Order: sequence, then C-alpha cells, then structure tokens
Amino acid sequence: MKESLIKQAYEIAAERYAALGVDTAKAITALGKISLSLHCWQADDIGGFESQGGDLTGGIQVTGNYPGKARTIEELRADLLKAKSFIAGNHRISLHEIYGDFQGKAVDRDEVEPAHFQSWMEWAKANGLKLDFNTTSFSHPKSGNLTLANPDSGIRNFWIEHSKRCRKISEEMGLFQGDPCIMNLWVHDGSKEVPASRLKYRRLLEESLDEIFATGYKNMKDCIEAKLFGIGLESYTVGSYDFYLGYGAKKGKIVTLDTGHFHLTESIADKISAMLLFTPEIMLHVSRPIRWDSDHVVILNDDLQDLAREIIRCDALDRIHIGLDYFDATINRIGAYVIGSRATQKAILMALLEPSATLQAYEAGEQLFERLALQEELKSMPWNAVWDMFCLQNSVPAGEDYIAGIQAYEKEVTSKRI
Repeated sequence: MKESLIKQAYEIAAERYAALGVDTAKAITALGKISLSLHCWQADDIGGFESQGGDLTGGIQVTGNYPGKARTIEELRADLLKAKSFIAGNHRISLHEIYGDFQGKAVDRDEVEPAHFQSWMEWAKANGLKLDFNTTSFSHPKSGNLTLANPDSGIRNFWIEHSKRCRKISEEMGLFQGDPCIMNLWVHDGSKEVPASRLKYRRLLEESLDEIFATGYKNMKDCIEAKLFGIGLESYTVGSYDFYLGYGAKKGKIVTLDTGHFHLTESIADKISAMLLFTPEIMLHVSRPIRWDSDHVVILNDDLQDLAREIIRCDALDRIHIGLDYFDATINRIGAYVIGSRATQKAILMALLEPSATLQAYEAGEQLFERLALQEELKSMPWNAVWDMFCLQNSVPAGEDYIAGIQAYEKEVTSKRI
C-alpha cells in the first residue's frame, strides 16, 4: 500500500476522531506498548522437541496437515521471527515445557532444568523478545486422565515435581530478561463419566497446587487455567472455572481465561470486570471456538471486539496479559500467526479509539438513545486508516500487503521441508 495514500487516509480519520474527542496518535502509541504473547505451538502442531515424541493426548487435537511445519528448534525459531516481521510492536513468546533445547537427549518432565531453556533466553534477548512459560501435562505416558488430581501418589508427585521445575525455569527466565515471566499451569484432569466423588479429586488438585506454589518467586507470575471439558473427558473437569476462580481469589493467583474453554453462549468479556475486583491480574488465551474448544485462528469478530473493549473500558492494560492460543494445521502456519495477532491488535485499537468519556456521560445522564446511537456509528468510523498508519510507523506491511511476504517465505523456506 502506498505510503502517501496511508497518510492521506489517516489525516482524514484523525480529524473525524478528533471531532469525537479521540486522539488517534495517543491510541497508536498505547497500542504500540501492548505486547502479545505469541504461542510457539502454532508453528509445529504442538509437537515439541522431546525425544520420546508420541501422539497428542489430554483432550488436545490438531486438524490438518498443511506442508511445511517446523521440525527442529532452528526452524521453529525462524518461523517465529518471520511471523514477528509482519506484526507491529514488541512481543513475547510463550513456550510449553516440551520445547526445551534438549539436544536430542531424553529428559523426562520431572528432570527438566533452566539449562534446557538457556538458549531460548539468549535467542529471545538477541531478537528483542521476552518469554512466558507453560507446564505440559499432556502427551506423556504418565498423563492418563488424571495428573495433579491423581489418587496414585507416584503419578501425582511426578507432575507436582514437573510443575515445580517449570516455576523455577520461569523464575530464571524472568530474572534473565528483567521482566516477570508469566507461567501458566493447566492440566486436563477429568472423567468421561460423572465420578462417584467430584470433591475427592478437587481436594487432591488443591493439595497439589498448594505444594507447587509453596516456594515464592520474585521474577515470575503464576497463572492457573480452567477448561470446560476435554475430548474423552466430557462429563467432569477437575480444574473447572469455578474451582480456579475460587482458588485464585483465595490464594492471590492469576486466573487464565482461555476464550475457548467455556460454554459458547458465555461472554468472556463479562468476566473481566468481575475478576478484576477479586484477583490480582488476568491472563488471556485468545482463541476462536467453533462449537467446541477447536482453537480456530483468531479473527476480528464480535467476541474479540467485545473482549478488547472491556479491557480498555476497565483501564486494565496494566493488569491483563494477552496471549494467543490456537493451532491450525490446515493453512500456512506463519499466516495463521499473523492473522490472529493482527486481528487482536485491531480489536484493541478499535477499543482505544472509543470516545469512552462521551459514552459514559450519556449513560450517567440516562441518554440511552444517544449512547446506543454513538456505539453504532463507531462501527463504521475509519479505524482501519489508523491501523494502516500504525503499521507504517512500525515498518510492517499495511493492509493485505503481508500476504505476498508470507507466500514468498513458503516458496523459499517452508515448502522445502520434506
């Protein structure tokens, strides 16, 4: 897209927003300060680099077999940097434990150490990135249907040790990068049928979490993530939303909201203001569920816009961490990164361009017609011209121009991965 056209369109858009009391330059600056946590597992279909390999388990499924997925740590890093080149701003990389630099050696999950992620820390620093982390309870011989809530103390202690080590790794990452590493703990524990005692397993999970979190750290932050159900575990999930919300509020932990881990009729946006009153911070895993937790690529839909508006309306950018969590193997994987990331940024920009003071004044004065009318008119405001200027100022392609760059990378790099 021609730079002159972008600037002309932006000048007009800036005038229109100024008439509503909105400073577009301020919105662009605010958007540039927001770091998304890009999930490493989109690049290789959640394969990781454990030598044992194996099929996905734990209620996780990746559909599609588009050619060119990353097969090595070098290829995955190259793909992440290529995706980053089309996404404006400074961002983070979210790693699962199975993505350690194991050098081809067999390292079980209760043996993992910070040294296995030292090269990741150095790579991230060299490329202006910061790291977040995740425990990995799925796709392992000891996963089964229950991990941290398993009555078998041997299996339960294995996963407790794994989680403790992940927290230590996160602490070292945060210390190395001079910024807290956000560590997310999620387990798939559940049952295909309703158990005889729901309480039994939730008590075990609570006890496991208490042991895992016993050691305090200064350079990492703990997140706990709920899920509605997993494939094959449809009737009961030990770590439900109610469980983790209660635990988080009681123990001062960050609760992770994965937008695919709820009933499809639930509003994730509505939960933001409620949780901010009782939990210290919120971690978001932004996905797009289609009938179930299918983790489709994020697009600029109503749900995403509603979520972004709520974050901005709550003035909670300093308390909400935004990460992506989807995996689509039916399309170009780098393209999937870029589409989802840019869609999330667009939603946030639209929220930043909202004349909130005017809307709140209408509401306070019970001018409900005026409030609704302005909300509707905002939908057709030239926010896309502001978006293009944001891209231009950050030296990334505006509009659809990034498509050609991804096609070129596929032709030159990923299509040759056989």
